[in-house]
Amino acid sequence: MSQSDDTLLLANVSRRGLLKGMAVGSALLLAARWDMALANEKAQFGAGAMPGGWVDNPNVFIHIDSDGVVTIINNRAEMGQGIRTSLVMVAADELGADWDQVRAQQANADQDKYGNQNTDGSRSMRHWYQPMRRAAAGARLMLEQAAANQWDVPVHEVRAEVHKVVHRETGRELGFGELASAARELDVPGRDALVLKSDSELRFIGKESGLINGELKSAYPKAVDGEDIVTGKAVFGADVDLEDTLYAVVARPPVYGAKVKSVDDKEALEVTGVKKVIRIEGTGQPAAFNPLGGVAVVASNTWAAMQGRRALRIEWDTAPAGDNADYTSDAYRKSLEKAAQSPGKVIRQSGDVEAALNDADQRVSATYYMPHMAQAPMEPPVAVVRISDGKAEAWAPVQNPRATREGIAAIMETDKENVTVHQTLLGGGFGRKSKPDFVNEAAHLAKEFEGQPVQLQWSREDDIQHAYFHAVSVDHLEAGLDAEGKATSWRHRTLSPSIASLFSPDPKHKGEFEMGMGFNTMPFSIPAIRLENPPAPAHVRIGWFRSVYNLPHAWAIQSFAHEMSVAAGKDHRDYLLELLGPDREVHNLTVGDGWNYGEDPDLYPIDTARMRRVIERATEEAGWGRETGKGRGLGLAFHHSFVSYTAIVFDVEVDDEGELTIHRADIAFDCGPQANPERIRAQMEGSCVMGIGIALKSEVTFEDGVAQQDNFHNYLIPGMKDAPKVIRVHLIDNPDDAMGGAGEPGLPPVAPALCNAIYAATGKRIRRLPVGDQLS
Repeated sequence: MSQSDDTLLLANVSRRGLLKGMAVGSALLLAARWDMALANEKAQFGAGAMPGGWVDNPNVFIHIDSDGVVTIINNRAEMGQGIRTSLVMVAADELGADWDQVRAQQANADQDKYGNQNTDGSRSMRHWYQPMRRAAAGARLMLEQAAANQWDVPVHEVRAEVHKVVHRETGRELGFGELASAARELDVPGRDALVLKSDSELRFIGKESGLINGELKSAYPKAVDGEDIVTGKAVFGADVDLEDTLYAVVARPPVYGAKVKSVDDKEALEVTGVKKVIRIEGTGQPAAFNPLGGVAVVASNTWAAMQGRRALRIEWDTAPAGDNADYTSDAYRKSLEKAAQSPGKVIRQSGDVEAALNDADQRVSATYYMPHMAQAPMEPPVAVVRISDGKAEAWAPVQNPRATREGIAAIMETDKENVTVHQTLLGGGFGRKSKPDFVNEAAHLAKEFEGQPVQLQWSREDDIQHAYFHAVSVDHLEAGLDAEGKATSWRHRTLSPSIASLFSPDPKHKGEFEMGMGFNTMPFSIPAIRLENPPAPAHVRIGWFRSVYNLPHAWAIQSFAHEMSVAAGKDHRDYLLELLGPDREVHNLTVGDGWNYGEDPDLYPIDTARMRRVIERATEEAGWGRETGKGRGLGLAFHHSFVSYTAIVFDVEVDDEGELTIHRADIAFDCGPQANPERIRAQMEGSCVMGIGIALKSEVTFEDGVAQQDNFHNYLIPGMKDAPKVIRVHLIDNPDDAMGGAGEPGLPPVAPALCNAIYAATGKRIRRLPVGDQLS
């Protein structure tokens, strides 16, 4: 029912019978849907701004059964970030449910029913926090009204407590389950009738547990999947076990865009267990989420399929790949560094940079390089697909269930209603599983085996050599300083291949949404600024990687600001605060989609006061300015991304042999309201360790279009010895601002802070990642 232009659209699904296929019996089943045609809801939750036209359209289901069990449907992918616990916890707290009687149910792919299910951009909580709470508040009010009706008392005399409704005057009480049948007959209250709980009434939201920076906090609900994960009962993609399953692997072109010229499968078919060898046609470039093509081996078990693949004799045709077949990392880096010396497409400009640079008392310049990286989640891509009687069913660890469903439908040339996609747990994602090419491969093969499930498994080698790689980046910066060391000019040229090259002919320039990730949103108050984007062609599949283009932008900007402070002879923290200038809100520095993943600039402005606060908090907690001794130093960096603010200080030591020890990391983080602080801390800790790997170890290189790394012996990730001895996370309580993301914002400042600390300890300036052996 629609009340007004700012109404939350609630529907009593159990009463109206709108949810097919679920026997509700005497249960209350409540759906909440925000009408995204309403301007104010678009402003609050965004209308989607990434390629593919994703639209955030929250749609929440709460099911209260007659036995009192509350089932809350989670529509986002659970990949270790804890969203299946956090979103369910938010609704349960507002409802007043007993956590022991709460169940989480993972939604299948259905954007029409559940809204945007694409789990990326650190948007799950900030887009779904209010809809979850309001849906639960509506259910709570209906339970209270049902109890008031039964007792024949005014509704204001009753109150929902923990899993029951109590009449204050007489002490009578009824459990949620006892009221479900009556509540399902009631109309859903309009938005004006909804009253969310006050902070003092909340039991879970915003609370912490465990030992936090040496202080014991209160108890907290256990994770929904925690016990199943540690006991091996949780179902990840490869755990799906269906009767009569066939198993498949694919030999893919070593060069992006290459095709099969010929294949000799005689020896492969002689491997015990191998059933069939099937050619998969690739779509060429741009690939989008389609298979790369190649030759699949289908067998009775995965080992046989892999042995069969090894026995294939394939001749590849690299002509369709064009100059991708000549792609070599070192040559490409040099070409970008050369291009960075010439002007590029102007993205943002204020003042006369050339004049300011010419008039400067001192000029500072530097070029920074970040290589390709693979997401390399611990669980490589895997999918099970079964096709029968014109319908398909898939089980897969995907971040993007909508694209998965639509991709299978396209392969089958059918309507999406004939495709069911079950989302399993993800063993990590980092953006890789937003691209369901691996599910589409499985669907192609399943068409060959009517009614029989096919599990398509990627190996670690497949995963690293055929990733959607993080974009290589070269950033060249120049600044002019006056006699007092104050910045008078700033010129930044950034060069990276664009993710847009996946979906259309290579634009050779970053898109607005990519430059909005810390480049044209650079917050420094400098009189003359010029930001440019020279061209950079794509030669491999470029894809989302945790924090995306915030990584190279933060790496370059925060490293260069430190170089400027050294040139000016000033303390780095003080210099950063000077660069920020007066506290102010910046509401837009660009047009179109280039702002915070398309979020409204009036709702999510850049607030330099919040930037200042995280810098001050991190440096205060780290003891900034203290004596560290020979070979030891502190390094600082900060960044704004996904509408949150992060600053980090590393305390490192480098011995005479170049061995690095990270003694401590202090991270200050402000995401506005904090729904689940425990998970926010975990995200910051994980980002810190992952960022250390990006800084020190991780790199994919190419020779003649072929990735040179293929497993963890040469694609290096951080180990225990690389991690800080202590990580301290300092959350800034800021409940009055808009909620920001937490999954990705902790990552961008890690590499520059670490390299700034290395400089403080050794005097060695790192401008090329990974650090590798540059310290020895």
